[in-house]
Amino acid sequence: MHIPDGFLNGATIATTTAVSAGGLGAAIRITGNKLNERQVPLMGMTAAFIFAAQMLNFPILAGTSGHMIGAAMAVILLGPWSAIIVLSLVLIAQCLIFQDGGLLALGANIFNMAIVASLSAYLIYRVTVRITGSGRYPTLIAGFGAAWGSVVLASIACSGELAFSGTAPLGTVLPAMTGVHALIGVGEGLATVAVIGLIRSVRGSLFSTVAELNSKTARSPEVKA
Repeated sequence: MHIPDGFLNGATIATTTAVSAGGLGAAIRITGNKLNERQVPLMGMTAAFIFAAQMLNFPILAGTSGHMIGAAMAVILLGPWSAIIVLSLVLIAQCLIFQDGGLLALGANIFNMAIVASLSAYLIYRVTVRITGSGRYPTLIAGFGAAWGSVVLASIACSGELAFSGTAPLGTVLPAMTGVHALIGVGEGLATVAVIGLIRSVRGSLFSTVAELNSKTARSPEVKA
């Protein structure tokens, strides 16, 4: 899903860069007010895992690629705003060090994989938990749904940018991108469920629900595994 340089027109580059800069700035400001010491090492571990997972790419169409994103996992463990920061840092490092995704297209890649994926995962997770409950198994089901949905929605955003830029017709790029990422989303959903289930079982004190991380209270209670 990393878009290389030369595939987006100027309007798309400018728009996605502006939106991504604003979204990342808001995420930094909000996270700075809510970050607690137990989240710092978890953010580092989550970033390392996502970095490694995103390095496995599958070529799709018009120079783009498909891969896991990790947004739902980051959202459930850290909350949506910290997830946006973690994913943005991963994408910036991949772009600057490994040339994975173009520098001019960095704003679009952050918008798709950090902002769209994280916020959609958060909404899907919250709605599903509200419907099914917040027990162990309902939470895992919600995590799977959030992972799958966030991957597909991010691929749709990427398809729209490529189509708007004239790189490929929407009727060609949309089914190609969403079809592959619908399958990748299944794998990401299973990986998300496995990681979150393991953390809840082994280190429940590190696991914080999205509701807690977005609470306005200064002290967040621990979630019982």
